[in-house]
Amino acid sequence: MIFPNKTKVLITGANGFVGRALCARATSCDLVIKGAMRSAQTLPADVESVLIATIDGNTDWRDALQGINVIVHLAARVHIMHDHANDPLQEFRKINVDGTVNLAKQAALAGVKRFIFISSIKVNGESTHLGQPFQADDLPLPVDAYGLSKYEAENALKQLASETGMEVVIIRPPLVYGVGVKANFYSMMRWLDRGIPLPLGAIHNQRSLVALDNLVDLIITCIDHPAAANQIFLVSDGEDLSTSELLRHTASALDKSAKLLPVPVWLLQMTASLLGKGAVAQRLCSSLQLDITKTRQLLNWTPLVSVDDALHKTAQYYRSSL
Repeated sequence: MIFPNKTKVLITGANGFVGRALCARATSCDLVIKGAMRSAQTLPADVESVLIATIDGNTDWRDALQGINVIVHLAARVHIMHDHANDPLQEFRKINVDGTVNLAKQAALAGVKRFIFISSIKVNGESTHLGQPFQADDLPLPVDAYGLSKYEAENALKQLASETGMEVVIIRPPLVYGVGVKANFYSMMRWLDRGIPLPLGAIHNQRSLVALDNLVDLIITCIDHPAAANQIFLVSDGEDLSTSELLRHTASALDKSAKLLPVPVWLLQMTASLLGKGAVAQRLCSSLQLDITKTRQLLNWTPLVSVDDALHKTAQYYRSSL
């Protein structure tokens, strides 16, 4: 991909899971990259780093914004399964809404042309009916505090775009996996690698995921694609899997055989609820499908890698991390 000479991009959350991969890919595209992060860490070669200790409504971004043409805003307070904050919504708003709007306002004043906001499919909702995927332009129905904070940030950015002329691009990914993945996806690989039997062999839902390489490729596409301006895009691998299928595909990538017990979904959900794990069971058993037709057609974009190729790459990373 060829960009105009000296296109300079600020990436917030540059040392995170998505940020590091995006920095590496962006520099290979001859983009000039500045990475904002909270603590001093090594970034890929040729990335200028800037420390931003706290992101909220009062953060001073003036130094970071000098000469910047495009911002990719990845930094956020992420979804937490068991959030112990007294007021989770207020905590999410401080960073995800106030912090985002403050950055965007300063960006507009600094002459930044385009602001790419990495939102979440949680803005659309928590689940879909089988075969009825979310569309990019559906009426948003966020359920939890994280999804609501992302939705509020989206609305504020769209308003700012109409007032200032700065272009805003919103991308809503589902679960992202790939090299460097942690948390639940990494735990899943560990269970499969150890041959632990899992009661997840009879789940016939359909869920969309997005490989890290595919998400990064779409972000790169949105940096200067003229049709991306002031649009909302959903992103996925374009291959939906049931939870049972995902486990089998991941086990295969690890050269293992998944030991899945065909426990009925109703029994799994009831047991999980009794154990205080109802939210986990809901995510495992429900469908969450994304229709990326708009993304494909408007941007002439196709997912870069297949699910199986991405899972094999993720499995190689898991092996190397042991």
